[in-house]
Amino acid sequence: MFRISGAPAKLLLLILIVNLLSVPARSGAAESAPSSLTREELANQIQTKAKQLEDINNQLESTKKSLESVQGERKTLQKELNSLQSNINHLNLSIKSDEISIQKLNLEVDSLSYDLKDINASIGDKRNAIESTLVELQRNDRIDANLLMTFLQNDSLAEGALEAQTIANLQNKLSVDIENLNALHDAYNKKIGEANNKRGSASSHKQDLTNKKSIVQDQKSEREYLLQVTKNKESTFAKQVSELEKQQRQIAQEVETLDAVLRTKIDPSTLPPLKPGVLAMPINISKAALTQDYGATRFAEFGYKGKWHNGIDIGAPVGTPILASEGGTVAAMGNQDLYCRRGAYGKFIVIKHENNLVTLYAHLSRQIVQKGDTVKRGDVIGYSGRTGYATGPHLHYTVYAGSTFYMGPSKVCGQMPYGGDLNPLGYL
Repeated sequence: MFRISGAPAKLLLLILIVNLLSVPARSGAAESAPSSLTREELANQIQTKAKQLEDINNQLESTKKSLESVQGERKTLQKELNSLQSNINHLNLSIKSDEISIQKLNLEVDSLSYDLKDINASIGDKRNAIESTLVELQRNDRIDANLLMTFLQNDSLAEGALEAQTIANLQNKLSVDIENLNALHDAYNKKIGEANNKRGSASSHKQDLTNKKSIVQDQKSEREYLLQVTKNKESTFAKQVSELEKQQRQIAQEVETLDAVLRTKIDPSTLPPLKPGVLAMPINISKAALTQDYGATRFAEFGYKGKWHNGIDIGAPVGTPILASEGGTVAAMGNQDLYCRRGAYGKFIVIKHENNLVTLYAHLSRQIVQKGDTVKRGDVIGYSGRTGYATGPHLHYTVYAGSTFYMGPSKVCGQMPYGGDLNPLGYL
């Protein structure tokens, strides 16, 4: 509560009041233009979009479970074609979800403009009230008077008490009004921050929308290519699968042999301590599930034709955004399907981090960064897929000790990432 006495206090108060009356609410962005819809109309449309979004997300969850139920070794041509069509169907639903999310977020930003308008009006009213109080204090030259002097300057005790109480009331009112004005400024800035976050979310959905549309076309092209090379014959497909398995086995042995040697070169003293949170999950956990562990897993032997799985697999539908686990530089990227179709990592991205870790993201459907780019923790770098040797849509995620990592030639599959691999679960 303010107690005003003496010239210094008067000067300090005046400076404070002038600042509060003249400085606009601090904000990170300009206010939105007034919406053509009423507040009630916006609320109704937001509710409608929320219901549509809920329905679409329920359908997405249903198709995701359907995709998971048919994952496994690709044994027949028809199963492969069905899998591609399921991916396309799921992507189309996901595109619809992004479209509705963008519409809903834009409506919510418009709705926030009404809140900002109300807060601005309250700020104006509160400033006027402060100005009136200040004028009232100045009118009787009491802005620097204390209560004792007020008593002494009046003819009677009653008059002195009345004037002292009036000044005290004005001081109390001024204190409360200033506190309320500060609260309104904070509320205004909070609403501005909320609007900025929603604009950022809408921008992310727009980016996903554009990329998912391209991924749909890629999936359709893959389906057409498969029909073309097999001439829609199961026998031709079976022969191709047999030849592919030989190549996959050769690649797995090549990578395992080199990585095993590089694991012996790891210097633990150069690495960050093992603890959760050193690296962030590369996929939103609500949209993903661990489908294969790290190390000498059973599936590494029977599924991947090797003995060691140098990372973890995170199952996720085609088109799921992939996030950088930590800030760093894109050290390498490529598409091994150009050299050994369905034989290795497919489309992949490698990021080198300042903590001496290197992360690999493989089997992507789309990459949206370039070699040499600087990325931040949580940035979208690509989208999950099933390029390379993948029995279903997922992300293969490897963590290497930075000093052991390098890109080198493979005997059958172009440039290959190699390194001393670490268990990612120790850092996630």
